[in-house]
Amino acid sequence: MSRPTHIYVALLRGVNLGPARRVQMAALRELLGGHGHENVATYLQSGNVVLESSLTPKRLEQTLEAQLAAGLGFDVDVLVRTAQDLTEIVAHNPLRDVAVDPARYLVTFLRAKPVPSLVESLTAAEVRPEVVVAAGRELYSWHPGGVGRSELAKLLQPKRLGIAASARNWRVVEQLSALAGGR
Repeated sequence: MSRPTHIYVALLRGVNLGPARRVQMAALRELLGGHGHENVATYLQSGNVVLESSLTPKRLEQTLEAQLAAGLGFDVDVLVRTAQDLTEIVAHNPLRDVAVDPARYLVTFLRAKPVPSLVESLTAAEVRPEVVVAAGRELYSWHPGGVGRSELAKLLQPKRLGIAASARNWRVVEQLSALAGGR
């Protein structure tokens, strides 16, 4: 008897951002499918994967990281959320009243819930009119002047946070939620 599968969204950090970490989405789907993951789909060219697996989220993160390192030749941080997690993230939307441009509204997905001192330092940062809200393992951030020059975005980098993290803009988060929830 096979174990039941669950729908997951896997967020790969740092692929296709530079020439050394290029990944073709068709090759990524083939690699993951070849390892037994089911119904593998990708969204855009930036490391967004929806798949089905019988593994737990934590075990799936570890497994995908090992499979990607072996198959791609470089390490990739992978953050996994369930389809239900994505539905709840979209429904929560703590910045809905201020974040009017989905390209400037980010969700930073973290490996674990941030420690209170980290949340305090982020919310106390002098970055107005930018704002950040922590909820569970996510940081919702609004960058009205754009992400590229954002002081807050610099604070939300994994090295600064001290934890594996990967950000997606609001439009991508909504699309991933729809893809995962529509299965």
